[in-house]
Amino acid sequence: MSGRQFDVVFMDFYGTVAAGDRHIVEQTCERVIRDQEMSITARELADHWGREFFRVADESNHQQFRNLFECECLSLINTLQHYQVTLAPADYVRPMRDYFRQPPLHSDAQPAMNRLVELGVPICCISNIDEEDLQAAIRHHALPFTDWVSSEAARSYKPDRRIFEQALAQTQVAPQRALHVGDSLHSDIGGARAVGITAVWIERDGRISDIGRSAPDRRVSSLLELEEIVKFGCR
Repeated sequence: MSGRQFDVVFMDFYGTVAAGDRHIVEQTCERVIRDQEMSITARELADHWGREFFRVADESNHQQFRNLFECECLSLINTLQHYQVTLAPADYVRPMRDYFRQPPLHSDAQPAMNRLVELGVPICCISNIDEEDLQAAIRHHALPFTDWVSSEAARSYKPDRRIFEQALAQTQVAPQRALHVGDSLHSDIGGARAVGITAVWIERDGRISDIGRSAPDRRVSSLLELEEIVKFGCR
């Protein structure tokens, strides 16, 4: 027996390990507003787009799967229809890929992951992102993930259970022995708990929006708190 409460840590990526997408999304919204001469702030448009993205992603699983780029484009089209604006979305969404491939890390991410590695705990990334973008970001920062599951590989977006089930299958760990940490109550906490995985919510500043209301098993303000949780549980 390992003496630990959990045998694997699942980690969300954007917003949890790396900075979220608020800055790049608002930059994109500023460009749209400027080009289309819209009377709205970038923050307001980003919030509207974020809510619509959640809706599109939740409808884009399994046989109806769309990759992240397609979801971003479609949700932007739908959002702008509310303002009677029509445009070709790809030119606006495509530059976001550069950000997704080289996002800045949160300052606690690398030290926290190093501590888990020292404990001998596998770390698996579970991210609502396209496969090539996730691989590029992991390589860019040389992060010590032992495995990862992208939404594109699973054809499933969190909170859909398939992406979590694929992570459990790849790591060969039972749900009750897995710990998932993420910054979204909707995608991370709701999805993990539905599969029987203990869910830790990290309260990061700067999220665009979160439509979730699921209650986490534990709240943390830093990934450095994961070491204690892995050893002793969510007491």
